[in-house]
Amino acid sequence: MEWLTNPEIWIGLFTLTALEIVLGIDNVVFISILAGKLPEKQQAQARRVGLSLALLTRIVLLLSLAWIIGLSKPIITIVGKGISGRDLILIGGGLFLLAKSTREIHNKLEGSDGHASTKITPSFTSVIVQILLLDIVFSLDSVITAVGMVEQLGVMIAAVMIAVLIMLVSAEAISNFVNRRPTIKILALSFLLLIGMALIMEGFHQPIPRGYIYFAMAFSIFVEIINLRVRASKIVAPVKLRQPYL
Repeated sequence: MEWLTNPEIWIGLFTLTALEIVLGIDNVVFISILAGKLPEKQQAQARRVGLSLALLTRIVLLLSLAWIIGLSKPIITIVGKGISGRDLILIGGGLFLLAKSTREIHNKLEGSDGHASTKITPSFTSVIVQILLLDIVFSLDSVITAVGMVEQLGVMIAAVMIAVLIMLVSAEAISNFVNRRPTIKILALSFLLLIGMALIMEGFHQPIPRGYIYFAMAFSIFVEIINLRVRASKIVAPVKLRQPYL
């Protein structure tokens, strides 16, 4: 029980949990978007299953540290660069995010006059499969972050579990917020396009500094918050009525 009195472990747990939450926000948003395509009575269940799979995937990967480390060894060479198993997963995941986000934006913008009017409501199973594929991509990034930050496996698992539980509690609120505001949904999908491109670049050993990505996201969110407040003020602004002369 020495870890209870070790401040370094507590600092590592707190820091890693915060990072896991930050890394998991995109996961929650995309799960909410995918679950939103299901009938309303199935959406909450899809979010719970999706985040439960995310937790399970992260724990399994953490328990397979030797395999994770082995993914960093180059297996093929492309344009003079050694590409490892991890790189292939990042590239594949980035392409998946680009394709899926582009399709979602297309369906959202086409409206009733385009392709979106003829689409078939996806099944619960197909949505869960897509969420699982997404979980694998985001879990790999999450686990690699954990391995690079702390050495104790128990601390890694605890941080991941706490982060996923927090995301599970906030998933419904995030989902409702995104689904009620179409512009936020488009903005979230645009973020996923950015993340997909960042994953591809990282897979080809040309990483985009995370600070640039987070700044772009934060600035876009700031502008959108201003837009939402302006639109809300126009809607709720009281209409002045002329008082009848007595």
